[in-house]
Amino acid sequence: MNKPYNHTKATLALAKASFRSIMRSPSAVVFTLAFPLIFILVFGFLGGGGIKVDLAIAPGSDLQNPVIKALEETAVINLVKNKSKTEIAQQLEKGNIAGVIDVRKNTVPQPAYLANVQYTSASMDKGNILKSVLNNLMFMLNTRDLKPSVAEIRESTVHGRTYRTIDFILPGQLGFSLLSTGVFGTAFVFFSLRQTLVIKRFFATPVKRASIILGEGLARIGFALLGAVFIIMIGHFFFHFTLIHGIVTVLNMLVLSIIGLIVFMGFGFVVSGIAKSESTIPPIANIITLPQFLLSGTFFSIDHFPVWLQPISRALPLTYLNDAMRQVAFEGAGLWDVKLQILIMLIWGIAIYALAVKVFKWE
Repeated sequence: MNKPYNHTKATLALAKASFRSIMRSPSAVVFTLAFPLIFILVFGFLGGGGIKVDLAIAPGSDLQNPVIKALEETAVINLVKNKSKTEIAQQLEKGNIAGVIDVRKNTVPQPAYLANVQYTSASMDKGNILKSVLNNLMFMLNTRDLKPSVAEIRESTVHGRTYRTIDFILPGQLGFSLLSTGVFGTAFVFFSLRQTLVIKRFFATPVKRASIILGEGLARIGFALLGAVFIIMIGHFFFHFTLIHGIVTVLNMLVLSIIGLIVFMGFGFVVSGIAKSESTIPPIANIITLPQFLLSGTFFSIDHFPVWLQPISRALPLTYLNDAMRQVAFEGAGLWDVKLQILIMLIWGIAIYALAVKVFKWE
């Protein structure tokens, strides 16, 4: 009597074969490991500067004064307004803002205003830039046209964790790696399997369609997780990438990586379904990946983008993966703390797989 066909073994066999194929693919290695690693190395060695320095305005601060007006006209300063004391304190401790300024009218004629400034030790590089800018600004205000003293600066420092450039860059590069693996890898593989009639041959066997999808998915997840661990370890041991809770943080990042990759694979299925030839896959895939790569906060915070562009950036799934990764790694957030980001990624996943079902072709 013949044994019933074991679909689990079939799925694992397909996953094993697909994983070997991925490991032998130069493009997979380049997109998953080489490109992100190059960016990490560059920013790891050269990172430390910044174009914009975020300075929060304390609640209740006087806004109609020469100090604030001068800061608004300073290109290097980005004034953060309408934040509560609690939010500002949290951002200072994490190093997300370089300082907070509270300008008040003085009770005596000179100087006319007192500017109380708190810096953070969590971002000393930007704090030093901010100090230099403020000192130069006060000198100009107090000496211009030989007017009486306009303002006096009073400084203090809030201590927090050091926020390095790598703490921002690495999660973005990890997201880019997952996006490239999910979209390009899935699109090319399933289009090739269809074109070479491999899938059609599978239909002559007891292998189910679900086994083909699961096998390929498991292979890509396994390869992506190896790449993610490699990138995280390089960042942590060579460039001091922050992992607040050690191995627990790494595991949480890997869970987020799996969720992100599954969503991005949906885009790959869509591309493989609508592509008419192998040469049309790259341009279609780039239409999906490039906007996310450039607008999802991979290199720069989307808060620094033009106001009209920020809603577009906040609509992209990679934005929420990057944000969740950064919160887990640097702020020590758990998966429940980033439930909003996960929920939005899942909504994207449901929508994209609904579209994939419509356009994906088996033959």
